[in-house]
Amino acid sequence: MRRIFLLLLIAGPMMPHMVRAQQTAEEWFAAGRAAVEHSLALRGGEVAPAKNVILFVGDGMGVSTVTAARILEGQLRGEPGEENELFFETFPNLALSRTYNTDAQVPDSAGTMTAMATGVKTRAGLISVSDAVIPGDCDSIEGAELPTFLELAEQRGLATGIVSTARLTHATPAANYAHSMARSFESDANAAALRNAGDCADIARQLIEFSDNVPGSNGLEVALGGGRREFLPNLDGIDPEEGAGGQRLDGRDLTREWVERHQNAVYVWNAEQFATVDASGVSHLLGLFESSHMEYELDRAGDSGGEPSLSEMTAKAIELLARDPDGYYLNVEAGRIDHAHHEINPRRALIDTIEFARAVETAVEMVDLSETLIIVTADHSHVFTIAGYPARGNPILGTVAGSDAEPMLAGDGMPYTTLGYINGPNPGREENLAQIDTTHESFRSQTLVPLGSETHGGEDVAVYAIGPGADLVRGVMEQNVIFHIMMEATRLGSRQEPAP
Repeated sequence: MRRIFLLLLIAGPMMPHMVRAQQTAEEWFAAGRAAVEHSLALRGGEVAPAKNVILFVGDGMGVSTVTAARILEGQLRGEPGEENELFFETFPNLALSRTYNTDAQVPDSAGTMTAMATGVKTRAGLISVSDAVIPGDCDSIEGAELPTFLELAEQRGLATGIVSTARLTHATPAANYAHSMARSFESDANAAALRNAGDCADIARQLIEFSDNVPGSNGLEVALGGGRREFLPNLDGIDPEEGAGGQRLDGRDLTREWVERHQNAVYVWNAEQFATVDASGVSHLLGLFESSHMEYELDRAGDSGGEPSLSEMTAKAIELLARDPDGYYLNVEAGRIDHAHHEINPRRALIDTIEFARAVETAVEMVDLSETLIIVTADHSHVFTIAGYPARGNPILGTVAGSDAEPMLAGDGMPYTTLGYINGPNPGREENLAQIDTTHESFRSQTLVPLGSETHGGEDVAVYAIGPGADLVRGVMEQNVIFHIMMEATRLGSRQEPAP
């Protein structure tokens, strides 16, 4: 059984700006708690605890992505766009989050979500373990597991859930429930590529076996997203939509095990089955809607098996989790914003961001904000820019044009787009964009630095918050402080004895 330990330390007088460049897990944890104590001192009075927490993560949703999506959403309604607001931009509290990993100036999603999930920063590529772990080495994990907010919520009797448009075993959702020396260890099929897989459980197994590893837990109540292949055995034809095999080499069908482990548990794989789920009669719901990642929102209607939207998955998760009188924790990820940016495909990235904002709006409509803390943020940014001098109302996906609607030309005599990427797989200026529909769903931006895939960006990302504890979201903070804000808001750790 994996050992779960708590690092609920008593913070000293250390202020957030006084932390050292290199820190242990304990020091990261203490500094995060100290930042919250600093914000608590600015409060005018007592704030009632939050019963529920929903953490929304737009994967790769940097500030430039939010701005461009805001404009596109307005323009899709026939407005100029610049004055529009995405729903979560109306939240009363705002901060900036520093996203670097302990070994990386520009981070990856494993390290960033680990910070938010555990209160401790770690290396790129590690899932909810400290940076003392050797990447890919199972033998280095023991004693380095970091308890996650989801695990602590389960131990306190709260219902828990994860929703993602990516594979459920992908870095962001996985950091809630798994502890791994490699984010790539999504199923046992990935073991051969690791330094030493040893007898460590792969990430998909950890999701299904969660209650075995976390004392006092009855397992996640909701898990909705993609990634069937990580849960199905490597047998031809076992995938109901693809007609292909899964990836598991151990012969286990983890979707069947999910149903067998819990009374009134349900597994669904398509939109029709999902729509028939009555949350009032289900104790544990697993939905895996694609072999790998779910479709982009732009392509979802054409999916052969049918997929629910992020908004629909969010609504179903809240319906089920809200039945628990003790409250719940839900993490919702728009995972494919990131993927579209890596593919230098701005339209798909922005449409997924708009759907993400709808999912946040759906949640707000369903919850009581006097007892529910909602935090919206990103794990990291991308090298995605909004540039040139286009006139107000110029199509955000189009080429730069002035108030006379005439295209502005670059030094090579050709037009250029407002949106662009500093690096990626489509370098150069050989194409004359005057002859190309840059608003088309398949348009891929021109880039400066040739790379096989566009990279993340290293700048700070925004954090938006509403509900009890939202006032603790302020200023410029380390990303791991988000965990400590959730802990304080729910009183899961700061004012109670540690969970056993």
